[in-house]
Amino acid sequence: MAEIITPADEYYNQARLVWNRAINKYPEEIIYCTSIEDVQKAIVYSVKKKLEIRVRGGGHNYQGFSIGNDVAVIDISNLNSIKIDYEKSTFTVQNGIKLGQLYTFLSGIGFPFPGGACPTVCISGLALGGGWGYSSRKYGLTCDSLLELKMVNYEGELITANKCTNSDLFWACKGGGGGNFGVVVAMTFKLPLKVERVTKFEFDISNPSKYTQIEFLDVWQHFITNAVPEINMRGSISNSAANGININCRGLLYGTPGELYRLLEPFSKIKGFKLKYNYVSFLQAVLLLGSVYPQYQYFESYSGFVKQYYDYCTLQNLVELINQPRPRGSEEINLNLYGLGGKVSEVGKFDTAFYYRDSFYILLIETIFKNNCYKEINKDWIEYNIDDIYYITEGSYINFPYYPIKKYMYEYYGENKYRLEEVKHKYDPYNIFNFKQSIK
Repeated sequence: MAEIITPADEYYNQARLVWNRAINKYPEEIIYCTSIEDVQKAIVYSVKKKLEIRVRGGGHNYQGFSIGNDVAVIDISNLNSIKIDYEKSTFTVQNGIKLGQLYTFLSGIGFPFPGGACPTVCISGLALGGGWGYSSRKYGLTCDSLLELKMVNYEGELITANKCTNSDLFWACKGGGGGNFGVVVAMTFKLPLKVERVTKFEFDISNPSKYTQIEFLDVWQHFITNAVPEINMRGSISNSAANGININCRGLLYGTPGELYRLLEPFSKIKGFKLKYNYVSFLQAVLLLGSVYPQYQYFESYSGFVKQYYDYCTLQNLVELINQPRPRGSEEINLNLYGLGGKVSEVGKFDTAFYYRDSFYILLIETIFKNNCYKEINKDWIEYNIDDIYYITEGSYINFPYYPIKKYMYEYYGENKYRLEEVKHKYDPYNIFNFKQSIK
């Protein structure tokens, strides 16, 4: 039976919190569902009461679109069962399962999976938005392994979508973002082949000069477009109150440490390069990669897709952006790079709702601040610096949403926006699943 939390409950102020604590919303009700039937009843109940609906799994939406003021939040975090079909080499999960739980289960019996990095992210939002991760270049985005889904629609009906049944909805849910068409409650994915060990690695370049930072970005852009698909990583140039300027890269190689040394040779020539690695099981690797994530943060960010090589002047401008003084209250500003290519680019941009298949990587700027006393000044910093990213990138990643973005439908979905609007009209004709940047 579902548990309903209201402002009168003692637990309410904790229940309404999401991972980005810069989001501070007050829903009318939070409905914790424990079964698919609970979800069905919650939708019918909310529509009858004329409450706007938000769908929440792990609460990791960067702009807090899984919650809102005076809304009904349908929380699916307690729907977390998993079942493997060994004959078909597939597994089915309920969509409240967190990545840490999923990895522990699958990797405990030898299987990797192309999910994200943070262990408290739910599979639902990750896969519906495409799903970047350290295995993306080898296996594709998370949504590329998706075979079927179950969704509760605006009438409380449970419907199935796959390549043969409701194929247009299935297409839309592979990169169209969460909470747009209904509440997706279960997904079936194909299993990759088992792996015994992978190499989790990390390298730092401490106190780099601006020249070294430019060199790093130049090496990165040529590396990520030419590397074998078995390797992927996230790079970062950080300006923090604790450590000053620092370059850090974390990644995963489906291979041995010996192969890693050869692959990272271009980076090893940069002054100050220091490499650490662990040759371990997939589970140990993802747990190590996920251990850097805090329980929550206060942050604001903006992203774009990179589809070109940058000249020296452009790289210099990016370095200047991150070397400027941090806004007041900011503990850290970052320029982050998320590797794409490999299997991601082998899928056509119209084959799924995820449009930016031919991108080299995702470029993101962010500021992480102390608390909400500094929220507005840090939001202003992002807005002030957006043009430095906007004019050299294309679009924006739906799983890294940014509310003030103009023409968000085109920025997130490119030419796929038109088909997504048709799917929205077909499966949610009364716009029941509606939020600030939902598909209209």
